[in-house]
Amino acid sequence: MGKKNTNRLYPNLVQAVVSALQTIFTEDYYADKVIQRLLKSNPKWGSRDRAFLAESVYEIVRWYRLLYTVLGQEPKTEEDWWEMFGVYYLLAGGALPDWKEFSRLDAEQIKKRQTELLKDRKIRESIPDWLDERGAAELGEHWPESIAALNRMAQVVLRTNQLKTTSAELAELLSKDGIETRTLENGGLLVTKRRNLFATKAFKQGLFEVQDFSSQQVAPFLQVEPGMQVVDACAGGGGKSLHLATLMENKGRLLAMDTAAWKLNELKKRARRNGIHIVETRPITNSKVIKRLEGKADRLLLDVPCSGLGVIRRNPDAKWKLSNDFIERVRKEQADILDRYPRMLKPGGLLVYATCSILPSENRKQIDRFLETHPEFELEEDRTILPQDEGFDGFYMARLKKREN
Repeated sequence: MGKKNTNRLYPNLVQAVVSALQTIFTEDYYADKVIQRLLKSNPKWGSRDRAFLAESVYEIVRWYRLLYTVLGQEPKTEEDWWEMFGVYYLLAGGALPDWKEFSRLDAEQIKKRQTELLKDRKIRESIPDWLDERGAAELGEHWPESIAALNRMAQVVLRTNQLKTTSAELAELLSKDGIETRTLENGGLLVTKRRNLFATKAFKQGLFEVQDFSSQQVAPFLQVEPGMQVVDACAGGGGKSLHLATLMENKGRLLAMDTAAWKLNELKKRARRNGIHIVETRPITNSKVIKRLEGKADRLLLDVPCSGLGVIRRNPDAKWKLSNDFIERVRKEQADILDRYPRMLKPGGLLVYATCSILPSENRKQIDRFLETHPEFELEEDRTILPQDEGFDGFYMARLKKREN
């Protein structure tokens, strides 16, 4: 846990952090939604106040186990949560004001206790026992470095909408709004100094989408071309659908599907903003929807539901909501999708299976199982991106070809 935003404390902001944490941990809400709602209900807060609140909440959620172990107990009352914040603030390098809420905290003892606890990886990396055991069992020697990387704050990366502009033009336009970027090897832009990206004219004109560097590797991996019939069968909000449509130069047909129809509504809005007209959305309401598309697709993307362990730096509360049982359920769902959805592909077509997980049981092992039972497919290439490899999200992708005969 490094140095954080330790500016002067204000009681109303700390109270807002405390209230947000109570909602996340006692009412089982997701951190991003709680923060979003809190910021929306306090529009008069300045950018520094908003940044303090978001960073404090995310970091306390990220380091929850370490912090409550240093404190000596899991927080139950509002008073406990104030002390939890105090522990976090001290360990982040701040000096606590002389407030009654922090009167029982001894800075020297807290720092001494932290030093002792850092010897235990489960406490040091602030993860549940079961997750440490599973990570070590599946990733072996890579696990310590992987989980340490997943505890670093996520970077913000933009994908340029090449239908409308270039990365160089976008970078110049954003710089006029005080947003500084660095160009990555794939043409993506790493944001090095940010303001509200979504309030910029560039965003409203559909010149970019926020998409992590690792996630941006998936669409090109499918090797689409203009004029093709492409299916994104687990499209969700449509980030990869938009990327595919861009690579297709807005020519052909891209069918975005999902079992959650409400997610596809967001995709329609994003497609309009991006100036993309080849995307058609279709909810998967029953097995007949898949059956009707048998042999129709030149390319098929299966960005399947997964544990999301590769992206927990963005969703640190997932560490406390996940379980072994959940991972086993999602593995069954992945296997079911792999068994049923590839029928949509034409002979000679390509399929990409992708997850934002780093667990082999959700990744290569699923592909090996599929190939054993589906000899009509062959593996062309697969790629594992661990979070420590390039400093971005953990991802897996495998490209398979359906044999001609």
